[in-house]
Amino acid sequence: MNPRISAVSAFAPKKVVTNHDFEKQIDTTDEWIKTRTGISERHYAAETEFTTDLCVEAALRMVTEEKVSIDDTDFIIVATITPDQIFPSVASQVANRLGLNSVGAMDISAACAGWVYGLIMAQSLVASGMYKKILVFGGETLTKITDFTDRTTCILFGDAAGVAIIENGAAGKMYRGLTGTSGEGGKDLYMTHLSDVVNGVKVIDSHKIVQNGKAVFKWAVQTVSDKIGELLRQNNLTVEDIDWFIPHSANMRIIESITQSVGLPMSKTLESIQLYGNTSSASIPLAIYEGLKSGKLKKGHKILLFGFGGGLTYAGTILEL
Repeated sequence: MNPRISAVSAFAPKKVVTNHDFEKQIDTTDEWIKTRTGISERHYAAETEFTTDLCVEAALRMVTEEKVSIDDTDFIIVATITPDQIFPSVASQVANRLGLNSVGAMDISAACAGWVYGLIMAQSLVASGMYKKILVFGGETLTKITDFTDRTTCILFGDAAGVAIIENGAAGKMYRGLTGTSGEGGKDLYMTHLSDVVNGVKVIDSHKIVQNGKAVFKWAVQTVSDKIGELLRQNNLTVEDIDWFIPHSANMRIIESITQSVGLPMSKTLESIQLYGNTSSASIPLAIYEGLKSGKLKKGHKILLFGFGGGLTYAGTILEL
């Protein structure tokens, strides 16, 4: 068995919101946003456009552009924290919209680490021989849960979806992945639903994203830096073996701090933060898709992926396309 990614695609809604658009709504400037986050613009879903819609569009684009068939898909995983409904799952709705009947389908909630979690799960399912072709989506409509009265967070988020096919094949490779959770940090990045208590701490009951930016920044840089070293060691690799680093695009300053800490230059780092904002589980497949379109990513390149976010949770893996 050789599970590998055989195709990747992504999709973002048509509506583009620039930093200058925010200047008209809140007390901020284009320079302030760029300096602190690296973001120039982001894409917003329409009022009647939801996570399922974005995932379906990403899959259809993959079929068209990559000239692949998904008719023989036997399992679908959707990583999302913004499902259209609590249930049914986005995965089940995507399956129906794509005409895929009798497939396994489930959503996973691992926030910004979700897509990498999905890859690791799909890799294991294919390697076991139980499933042959799995679609792994990372899809979010974060603007539907964004607090637009909070000037420090509302500038961050965008909407998008990405998808990959995981199946056996001669070319490509997926290395051993790594996952983990620092649950005590759940109070620093959350959205309430039924309870306004996180780990015994009473939190803001806003039904919108709430983030302690400084705490998350510190945790992300320290944790991701440490765990990248662990991921490399368990696969008998070094930083020098990595051709491209693709972290979750949470904030350009976080990415720069991580690369400096682990010795991976920004010139070998791909991100989606500048043109799409923070799209949570969609940010890594977006960066891969853009890297493939630009010709930067080549077959045989070793690519280190690392997602991190609400939970606080993280997941990393290494692959060759």
